[in-house]
Amino acid sequence: MKRCHIAYLACTVALLGTGLGAAPAVAAHSTLVVRPGESIQKAVDAAKAGDTVLVLAGTYHESVTIRTPHVTLRGVGSGTVIEPAAKKATKKPARASAKKATKKATKKATKKAAKKASKKPAKKFVKSCAEGGNGICVLGTKTKDVKGVTVADLKVTRFSRTGVFGMATDGLTVRGVNAANNGVWGIAAERSVRSLLRDNYAHGNGDAGVFLANTIQEEAGAYDARQTLVSHNWLEGNRIGVTVRRLRNLTVARNYVSGNCAGVFVVGDENKPKAGHLDVTANQVVANNRSCPKTERLPALKGSGIVLTGTEQARVSRNWVTGNSGKSPLSGGIVLFKSFVGVAGTDNRVDGNVLADNSPADLVSTETGRTNSFERNSCRASKPAGLC
Repeated sequence: MKRCHIAYLACTVALLGTGLGAAPAVAAHSTLVVRPGESIQKAVDAAKAGDTVLVLAGTYHESVTIRTPHVTLRGVGSGTVIEPAAKKATKKPARASAKKATKKATKKATKKAAKKASKKPAKKFVKSCAEGGNGICVLGTKTKDVKGVTVADLKVTRFSRTGVFGMATDGLTVRGVNAANNGVWGIAAERSVRSLLRDNYAHGNGDAGVFLANTIQEEAGAYDARQTLVSHNWLEGNRIGVTVRRLRNLTVARNYVSGNCAGVFVVGDENKPKAGHLDVTANQVVANNRSCPKTERLPALKGSGIVLTGTEQARVSRNWVTGNSGKSPLSGGIVLFKSFVGVAGTDNRVDGNVLADNSPADLVSTETGRTNSFERNSCRASKPAGLC
């Protein structure tokens, strides 16, 4: 594939009498253009740090993995669509005898493999982006984060797990992405720092529109997200609009969150350091009244605006929270809920919010501790009384 070089200005510095030498040459960055019928992954594999892979309008049936730092993957808007590749049809044995022979051979091979595996430690199997059910994966390693990757201006849809997934990233930017109807998360980042998720539209995803966590593979203390920012996103029709799980040092600000079963979830537990020390501010959290059945982790959800559970030093301020109504234990406008593993939230601050028409109340706290504060909120009803 030809590499199309972006025009750049090479400045020549004249040698002066003072002995100043010529300035070093500036490396050129390239734009690799992908057209319908071509492979995005091939272009990404050819890209070097600083390059842009520009994907023109069309539908592309593949998953894409980015491991090179400072690469930009960009479409031309929602006209650039990334969907799962079609599954290959498997041939069935034509006769019963063939089927029986195949079954016997498979059983023999399985026994042989099991015997062999018992003699030496099994290697951990790592799924590819496509095998994991993800659309676009930005992946670092256990020892080194991949830095400065941008995914922008495209639609990623119908993947069985996640639309855009980042793991071990530093400075990941996801901007202008339409993440629709994916099986679990629209946009997700794990073990990542300094992320910027901005101006995205996440809707119809099976769990969270935006999901941020320390790790989902093991129990661990909260991760320092180093000023990660989730801002100006439109999140609707998901199970949860935004989930922040076991993280610290981030901001969820100026998002529009509506029509989910729950709006914003900030989740902690008994691990140390504790989740929290973050801001949820200036969001519009409106009528998150879809009904979702219970899961292994959560009860049935309906009518939850902003929920803090098992957190410390989290500040919920200047949000507009209206019309969230339900009968779940987590229903209400802004809810402080004791962790499901029995960990109390401490030193959380809820201040300067405008709340109306939330049920069972605008402000709800099931916490027994007295270190959480409610100040200067505009609301009519609280449980217990006196929080407004």
